[in-house]
Amino acid sequence: MKLFRYTSKRWKIAILIFSVLLAVVALVQVNNIIVQIQNSEKEKIKLWVNAISRKAELVSHTETFFKTVREEERRRMTLLTEAQQAFMELPLEQDVSFYYSYLSANKTIPVIITDDENNITWYRNIDLPQGVTKLEGALLADFTQETPVHYTAYNMHFTLYYKESKIYTDLRKVLNDFTQSFLSEITNNSVFVPVIVTDSLHRSILASGNIDVDRLDNSYDLRKKLEKMSEDNAPIEIILPDECKAYIYYEKTPLLQALQYAPIVYICIALVLILVSYNLFRTARDMQQNQIWVGMAKETAHQLGTPISSLIAWVEYFKTKGLEEKYSSEIQKDLTRLETITHRFSKIGSVPELKDENIVHVIQNAINYLQSRTSKKVNFITNFPEDSESLVLPLNTYLFEWVIENVCKNAIDAMNGAGTFSVIVTTDEKHIYIDLSDTGKGMPSSMHKDIFKPGYSTKQRGWGLGLSLAKRIINEYHKGKIFVKYSVPDQGTVFRIVLKRKRERS
Repeated sequence: MKLFRYTSKRWKIAILIFSVLLAVVALVQVNNIIVQIQNSEKEKIKLWVNAISRKAELVSHTETFFKTVREEERRRMTLLTEAQQAFMELPLEQDVSFYYSYLSANKTIPVIITDDENNITWYRNIDLPQGVTKLEGALLADFTQETPVHYTAYNMHFTLYYKESKIYTDLRKVLNDFTQSFLSEITNNSVFVPVIVTDSLHRSILASGNIDVDRLDNSYDLRKKLEKMSEDNAPIEIILPDECKAYIYYEKTPLLQALQYAPIVYICIALVLILVSYNLFRTARDMQQNQIWVGMAKETAHQLGTPISSLIAWVEYFKTKGLEEKYSSEIQKDLTRLETITHRFSKIGSVPELKDENIVHVIQNAINYLQSRTSKKVNFITNFPEDSESLVLPLNTYLFEWVIENVCKNAIDAMNGAGTFSVIVTTDEKHIYIDLSDTGKGMPSSMHKDIFKPGYSTKQRGWGLGLSLAKRIINEYHKGKIFVKYSVPDQGTVFRIVLKRKRERS
């Protein structure tokens, strides 16, 4: 048995090492692929950042150009005012063709000149509604968006009103469309970069893309999100029209964020596969062992059947020949015991029949048999609850007594044939607890689970099957639990059996 356990351990270690090596090799290969994808994704983001930066510079230059155009129109209006003033003040005999041609050269800028009572004295590049002679109401509001120019001629005060030319208005629309297209290109980028565009104070969101901004409905959440994004990448500063400064915050793409956790996920999957493979191997090995034990048990039961039947016949024969009753009675008890053992072995590997039995009576019968055949140096103590007659639950008497006997025999061996073996039964509303204790040599905590494994034994001649069968009988057949509750070297051991109480029918 020791050789079998040693060989089994070697196989376990070999399979574990092979599985780990296989997982490591696969992990390295997968990690290389992930690194390549990450580098490719980072390169895409880098190209996107460069494109956005250049586009931002173009927007800034375009805005500077429009500002220059705006100043040029303002300067033209100033010159137009001076020409108008000179045209009106020159004597009639003087040549005014130059001023007239300059005034007529304005083909684009809408202009209205009024006197000091806002009467329209001259206009150009605008279609006035019929009957309108004064600059007032909506027309006045439309022409006061730009600062008017005041001048004096013939000792009269005049005011020149103008607004941006249609060319400038169309160009302004082009700029706005260009700016909006630029923001859309930032937020709806093809590389799926999560991005937020904020104002110069970083307090409001101008645009966003590939990110859920519904969760950023307050300034605190927005500030935290922007701080997190700026930790990954420094924000890009851009200049929008009207000299509005804005900032572009961006972070890793969802693919890049997912890839950073991929090695961890793969390691977990690899560990699961290793555990599953190991458990499958162990299950197959345990099934093979169980088939061997079941075959041995049934063959033993079969082999015992014939001599037992023969011995029963011989006892009956000796009775007819005058054999004393006390001798025949004891022989009959041992034969009955052999029949019980044969019955137990025959039940291994099949589903046993459970009948309602009083568990205290079953335990007491097992203890009585063992006590009559054990050294007087072993003191047996039992402690049962007062309502023991009500402790009835489905049991297989043959197999459950076997569990009690196995634990008791192990305890007697641990005490070297001298000590105290006690059985204490306690209950609660749902369970029955059976504590089997001895005053033997005990065991370290590292052995608490190993002792229930098939083939594990601390005895030179032990097969290591008693406690393994006990656990199978309690756990699988009676749906309970058996475990080492307490054990200290040189002090003793306590085994606990936990069974569910039978529910009373209402």
